[in-house]
Amino acid sequence: MKRRELKKSINYLCGELMTECLATASTNKNVQPDDIRDVAGKVLEMNSEMILRLSHVEPGSTKLFFKKMREDIAARCAEIVAQINSLA
Repeated sequence: MKRRELKKSINYLCGELMTECLATASTNKNVQPDDIRDVAGKVLEMNSEMILRLSHVEPGSTKLFFKKMREDIAARCAEIVAQINSLA
């Protein structure tokens, strides 16, 4: 996968997480706005961090870099989804 396509995928994934966060906020009136802001901030932080990491790939270790990046994206997404679920 090209870096350009991967950046688009990261942006799409973060957009979906943000949509889920906002949907939880609109369907559950018991959720505190500060909690939603915290989760949304983590989504934006993840998006920025992953795009920056992707822009600076170290030559020679690209296979390990992308493997580690996939693992990190999956872990961060799971963490954010768990936080969104805990709000509901």
